[in-house]
Amino acid sequence: MAADETRRAIEATFRIERARLIAGLARLTRDVDRAEELAQEALLIALAEWPKTGVPTNPGAWLMAAAKRRAIDGIRHTRMRERKHAEIARELDNRDTSLEDLEAAMDDDLGDELLGLIFTACHPVISAEARAALTLRLIGGLTTGEIARAFLSSEPAIAQRIVRAKTAIGSAGLAFEVPRAAERAARLPSVLEVIYLIFNEGYAATAGEDLVRPALCAEAQRLGRILAGLLPEEPEVHALLALMEIQASRLAARAGQGGAFVPLTEQDRTRWDRLLIVRGLAALARAEALGGADGPYALQAALAACHARANRAEETDWHRIAALYDRLAEVTPSPVVELNRAVAHSMAFGPAAGLRLLDALGDAAPLRGYAPLPAARGDFLFRAGRLAEAKDQFEAAAGLTRNAREKAFLLARAASCEAPAD
Repeated sequence: MAADETRRAIEATFRIERARLIAGLARLTRDVDRAEELAQEALLIALAEWPKTGVPTNPGAWLMAAAKRRAIDGIRHTRMRERKHAEIARELDNRDTSLEDLEAAMDDDLGDELLGLIFTACHPVISAEARAALTLRLIGGLTTGEIARAFLSSEPAIAQRIVRAKTAIGSAGLAFEVPRAAERAARLPSVLEVIYLIFNEGYAATAGEDLVRPALCAEAQRLGRILAGLLPEEPEVHALLALMEIQASRLAARAGQGGAFVPLTEQDRTRWDRLLIVRGLAALARAEALGGADGPYALQAALAACHARANRAEETDWHRIAALYDRLAEVTPSPVVELNRAVAHSMAFGPAAGLRLLDALGDAAPLRGYAPLPAARGDFLFRAGRLAEAKDQFEAAAGLTRNAREKAFLLARAASCEAPAD
C-alpha cells in the first residue's frame, strides 16, 4: 500500500475508532483531557509504525493497546501522590495488553464504555450548550473550529464551553460509567435533549445565511443510531431517532432556489428521502411496541409521521395532528407546544380556532421575542382575510428572526398582504 493510501487508511480508522478509544481511556484515567491526549498519541504512533508494518488486522485494538502503554509509561515516570492515580497505575500495569485480550475486552466493554462517555458528556451539571459542544467533540470527533462554524460561534467561545464542561465533570467527580436503573432513567432525558438540540440547530438554523446545516443533522442522527444500538429497550431513544429520521427526510425540500425557505405545506414531496421515512417509521413502530407511544418524542415522531404519510399536502390528516398536539400538551405542557397546537388547530378547524388558542396563551414569557409566534398569528390573520393585521405580524416576526432566509420569507409574506395597486 502506498504511503499516502496508508495515511488515509490510518486517518479513516482513527475517525471511526476515536470515540471508543476516548471512552475506554476516560474510564481508566478518569480524565477527559488525558484520554484525548492518549488517543492522539496513539494516532501519532500509528502514523509512524503502520507505513512500515502495514495496517493491523484489528486497528482499533492496536490503537487502544498503544494508548494504554503510553498511559502506563506516563504513570511509571511521573511521581503520583494522589491515591487515585496510583490505583489507576496498578490497574493498568497489571492488565494483560496482548492484542487478543484487548480485542476481547473491547468487544465486551465497548457498549458500556461508549455509553458511559455519552452519559458523562451529557450530564445535567453541564449547561445545555456546553453539553452539545462536548458531545460533538468527544463522540462526534468534530474539531473546535467545526463546532464553532456549526453554531455560528467563535472558536475561543466554543473552546471555553468545552473547557467549562470538562471542569464541571472533574469538579463533580463524575465516573465515566453507565448510570444504573433509576439514575439512568433520570439522566436519559438529558442525553436525548442534547442530541435533539444538535439536530434542531441543523434542521432550523437559529442564525446566519443558511436555512439548514445538514452536517449537524447527520451527526445527531448518527448519535441517535449509536444510542439506539446501545439501549435497544428504551422506547424514547427509538422515538427520538424516528423523529430525526423523518424530519431529516425533508431537508432537501426545505430550501428552494437560492436557498429560500419553503414551508412544509408547499414542499415538493418527491424530494423527500423515502429511505429515511421508512427508517423513521420503523423506529417509531419499535418505540410504540416497547410501550412508549405516549412519550414526548414518540408523540412528536407520530406528528412527523402524519406528514410523511401524506403524498400531497392536501392529504394531511390535520385532525389527527391536532389530537396528537392535544395529547402532547398534556404530557409536556409548554408555551411552544401550545403555539404549535394552535397552528394544528388552525389547519384542522380554521384560522379562528388558531387565533383563540393564541389569545389564550396571553403574554407567555418564553415566547417574548420568539419569531414563530407573530409568524403564526400573521398566517391565521392572512387566512382569515385580515390582511393589514397580518402584514404587521409578519413584519414583527421578520424583525425578530436572526436567520436571513427566514427573514426574507417573512418579509415576502408581509408584502403579499398589501392590496394591489389600481
